[in-house]
Amino acid sequence: MKSSIVISVLIAFFVILSGFSSTENPDDVIKKLKEGNVRFVENNRTYPNQDDNRLNVTAEKGQFPYATVIACSDSRVPVEHIFDAGIGDIFVIRVAGNVVDIDEAGSIEYGVHHLHTPVLVILGHTNCGAVTAVCRGDEVHGNIPKLVDNIEPAVKKAKHEHGDEFNDKVLEESIKNNVWQSVEDLIEISPVTVELMKEGKLKVVGAIYHLDSGKIEWLGEHPNQDELLAHSE
Repeated sequence: MKSSIVISVLIAFFVILSGFSSTENPDDVIKKLKEGNVRFVENNRTYPNQDDNRLNVTAEKGQFPYATVIACSDSRVPVEHIFDAGIGDIFVIRVAGNVVDIDEAGSIEYGVHHLHTPVLVILGHTNCGAVTAVCRGDEVHGNIPKLVDNIEPAVKKAKHEHGDEFNDKVLEESIKNNVWQSVEDLIEISPVTVELMKEGKLKVVGAIYHLDSGKIEWLGEHPNQDELLAHSE
């Protein structure tokens, strides 16, 4: 009788832990993220891993997220909600303009190296205020200039291809370029992340969240990833 009770407890324990295992295949994780976003868009969310049991387990056993996501600080981009994820599911880093500088790179390294998440999503979004400010050449103050200078290469590329005048196309391309710029900056300043990518232990993908529909547009890996990784040596 006692043995059967112990076995039942162990099974329940491992079922709980399986909900936030960090050893999943990267493609399976991306599939899970995509499915979560579909549920969000279709207003069919399951609100997983948000009960008292989840609180207790993560408090006692720690966090085992299946993905790291760096997103913009914009309040209209609630990361766990748009992926229909719960407590301990996603290691989230938020900064205006979803830029990657030293602090953000260090936070990413914590997620992908220390917590062993097999996927990193660089998540931009439509109508990003930080990217818009750079596109329009708005005057910014305080410490903001040191933040948005990370976005400038993305905007310069968009304007080189589509003209200097601010318009929807320039903004759209700048937002997309800014996702790739964050990947490039990460590869440049984070040897730890580069090593994980080279070893096939980490997949880094770009995505754009559409504010009007809630849909996430998946961009995949950086189009020049192999070249970037080769030059990082």
